[in-house]
Amino acid sequence: MKLEKLLEGLSWSCSGPTDVEIGSVVYDSRKVTKGSLFVCLRGFSSDGHRFAGRAAEAGAAAVVAQEPVECGNTPVVRVQDTRYALAVISAAWFGHPARELTTVGITGTKGKTTTSYMIRSILEAGGIRTGLIGTIGIVIGGEVVPTENTTPESYDVQRALRRMADSGCRAAVVEASSIGLRDRRVAGFPFDYGLFTNFSPDHIGPNEHKDAAEYMRCKSLLFRQCKTGIFNIDDGNWKGVAAGHTCRVETYGFGRDAELRASGAHLISRPGYLGVHFDLKGRLNFGADVDIPGRFSVYNALAAAAVCLHFPVGEEEIRRGLDTVKVRGRVEAVPVPGNYTLLIDYAHNALSMENILGTLREYHPRRLICLFGAGGNRDRERRFEMGETSGRLADLSVVTADNSRYEDVMDIIADIKVGLAKTDGKYVVIPDRKQAIKYCIQNARDGDIIVLAGKGHEDYQEIQGVKYHLDEREVVADVLAGKL
Repeated sequence: MKLEKLLEGLSWSCSGPTDVEIGSVVYDSRKVTKGSLFVCLRGFSSDGHRFAGRAAEAGAAAVVAQEPVECGNTPVVRVQDTRYALAVISAAWFGHPARELTTVGITGTKGKTTTSYMIRSILEAGGIRTGLIGTIGIVIGGEVVPTENTTPESYDVQRALRRMADSGCRAAVVEASSIGLRDRRVAGFPFDYGLFTNFSPDHIGPNEHKDAAEYMRCKSLLFRQCKTGIFNIDDGNWKGVAAGHTCRVETYGFGRDAELRASGAHLISRPGYLGVHFDLKGRLNFGADVDIPGRFSVYNALAAAAVCLHFPVGEEEIRRGLDTVKVRGRVEAVPVPGNYTLLIDYAHNALSMENILGTLREYHPRRLICLFGAGGNRDRERRFEMGETSGRLADLSVVTADNSRYEDVMDIIADIKVGLAKTDGKYVVIPDRKQAIKYCIQNARDGDIIVLAGKGHEDYQEIQGVKYHLDEREVVADVLAGKL
């Protein structure tokens, strides 16, 4: 493809000819081959502009940069923002796949993954093949390709959309994280629908957002890039997220002003099913059951229905999709032989722990046991808050390792104990996560609910820069089989 074709839709200047043939698009200088177009990206720890000369020496046909670089006779395309440029170039490179799909972008502090799976479950119940891009990975049919970030780089997003379109998908649901929106990873095309779930201060720290205002501003970017924005108006921050929107606005919630409303929510508990029932009112009118516990599941289900009413699916498909949805690592029940409940959940901060533990309290367990750790090289305040939350809401906290990264796990646990000390909650410390899980299972009593929090869908544990395999489902199976 000609360079000039890839640059359509961008404002640019070039130091050389633009009718050169491009053989590949790359943003990692180590992957440059003869004929590549190398796009210089600024990252947190590295800047692609430093490697522009190396890319030219490796045979790059052209370099895209937002600041002066020395590349010899290799054409340099100057743009204002190389991240935006990569998104536009990638969309063109893969033939604008979003034009062949109905696209849904989801942003919010909580609920993105579960809501995306609910949307997919409903649409596929109606025969609409749907792909996902998000925390759990890129999902096309039965294939799940893990990703490093909730929202991958724009090139990888466009490549995934192309695969979806080519495999017969008619819709794509993308988790648009605040970082992904800030870094223009989902730029280069308009979403048909943008969805806002909720907002609370999170992802604030040296490696993420400087403050809550920036966090909110980044989330609001989705609604300047979609045709229809669908908002949870029960969230007090929804107008801040909607500020500056350029889209048509629709609403959902429990309140009377919402266009799609939920009412009559009540818990459902039976063997193998811990869920909730609610009634849809307004733009839809029928009852539905959700196989995921708690009031927040109603919000997620309501959001999914608000999106899906724009597709050719009806009451039966919505009901069936919600009643059968399964989300790996999101309040995921793991079969156990005893008369207790064992759940795996991704809750990895105080807010998500507050939600899950508060919800499970409503099911009146004999004991609520929470196994958790905290991530290393992250804001220490989170650890204090997580310890305090579990100490306050769980009958027993089992404190263990999570992804300690480059920190000593005992230092992390010491911080968690600071929070626990503010409560009267009982706790035990078992640094080895496998042994901690074994402890929970061997000490379970009838009527207990045990939550293994923090790992969720992840199948690894990161220690000193190395990712070791750890799938909690396998650990549970090994314990039950007497192998651990």
